[in-house]
Amino acid sequence: MRVGREPARERHNSSMQDGLLPLFPLQVVLLPGSQLPLHIFEDRYKEMIGEVLRDKLEFGVVLASEKGIVNTGCTATIDRVLREYSDGRLDILTRGRRRFEVLLLNDERSFLRGAVEFFDDDEPEQGKEAEQPLPDLLKNAIAFSQLPIDPEATDPRLSFRLAQDVSDLGFRQTLLAMRSEAERMRRIADFLPGYLQRRKRVQHTKDVAGSNGHGHKPPSSQDPSQES
Repeated sequence: MRVGREPARERHNSSMQDGLLPLFPLQVVLLPGSQLPLHIFEDRYKEMIGEVLRDKLEFGVVLASEKGIVNTGCTATIDRVLREYSDGRLDILTRGRRRFEVLLLNDERSFLRGAVEFFDDDEPEQGKEAEQPLPDLLKNAIAFSQLPIDPEATDPRLSFRLAQDVSDLGFRQTLLAMRSEAERMRRIADFLPGYLQRRKRVQHTKDVAGSNGHGHKPPSSQDPSQES
């Protein structure tokens, strides 16, 4: 099986995968550049990851749902093996690399594989994105994120960096499939401030509940019959 043997390119708007890409369906949307720790314990994935490690391959992470898997995913490479267990289980740290669309599925082996087509962002029309500056909300979104990001810096994958801590799978999947960095940034500028505010409210509610609403931890409810 020859998978991912060609080096990653800066541009791969339409690149057919040579062979079949091993697929790992998860309740996760992996974004390019993001790290993903995984605990490998099923025999079929021990086999798959063993081959990935041996041949230095990529494998595809695709979002799994009750209806099956989505057809847009992101390849991962293994940065390092964190721990090996005596029974063959592994803890690994992976990183998102290239986006792809699944064209055909193959279940001839113990793990799922797919014929895929890689894609990158479409080439923008000359001057089009420069004529449409990003909204000021974006700087607020970057400030809210508290990530060490310079809003004036040029980063073709800044949108993926900003979204790396967003837990909303639907939003992450939408970003993954979009083929314009400017459009992803506009979507984030609209989404991220409200999302982070909601997350802060949730955390505040948890803090208040944990302190019994008065800034103090609630007294333990010890059974009087057990008191010494």
